[in-house]
Amino acid sequence: MPDNPDVPTRKPSGLVAAAGDDLEGANVRFEQVTKQFGDLVVLDQLDMEVAPGEKVVIIGPSGSGKTTILRVLMTLERPEGGTVEVGGDHLYHEQKNGRLVPASDKHVRQVRRKISMVFQHFNLFPHMTALDNVAFAPRKVLGLSKDEANERATNLLEVVGLADKVGEHPSRLSGGQKQRVAIARALAMEPEVMLFDEVTSALDPELVGEVLGVLRDLAENTAMTMLLVTHEMGFAREIGDRVMMFDAGRVVEQGPPEQIFSDPQEQRTRDFLRAVLDRG
Repeated sequence: MPDNPDVPTRKPSGLVAAAGDDLEGANVRFEQVTKQFGDLVVLDQLDMEVAPGEKVVIIGPSGSGKTTILRVLMTLERPEGGTVEVGGDHLYHEQKNGRLVPASDKHVRQVRRKISMVFQHFNLFPHMTALDNVAFAPRKVLGLSKDEANERATNLLEVVGLADKVGEHPSRLSGGQKQRVAIARALAMEPEVMLFDEVTSALDPELVGEVLGVLRDLAENTAMTMLLVTHEMGFAREIGDRVMMFDAGRVVEQGPPEQIFSDPQEQRTRDFLRAVLDRG
């Protein structure tokens, strides 16, 4: 699938300036990617491409392979076949003597640094304050000094609305606040690609809006590439440049949000949307 020439160009806001003024998005490409768990095929020779800076929302039934896409990009699951590229670099392969060969661990780590992920269940360190949770990886992985990492963490916590929570531990934060700390932590790595896996599904309904507000700001004002797995159909319609309907490890249908939600072409998409919207 070719790059989408209609992807809007977004100018960084104060939020992205806190993470890195020169941050740019990277393309993502899956070619014939297969992932299995035993006899269960979760990704079935998947072809998929996301343009630099594009915001793509992935929808589909549970068990369709949506989260596996994100986990493959994060190197939490290694595919059995196919190739994955991020920013023009192969993730699991590298060129040697004109041939594509399995990548070294060092190569995988270097490419993987372009990507950050926000998980469904926060995954914060319970013994660390909000500030330390955000500053930890920039110090350990990026080599920032303690002062530099703390300054970056403080700025990011401020822009996600948690300036007054820098010294609090996760046990003293609401679910929405924990998820906003997790978003700040992901941004602190200055990623070119941000992944979001059902980041509101573990939240009480009244807390969903505060997290969606941060994601909306990221989508509207940053140049990062974003892949979002969500069941929030109204939010998907609002935030995405493109919506991909996923089922049985394959892309069933994709297109602009207005087309997917107002005039889906595939019966499987119509059935899924009807079930989700009726339930909601």
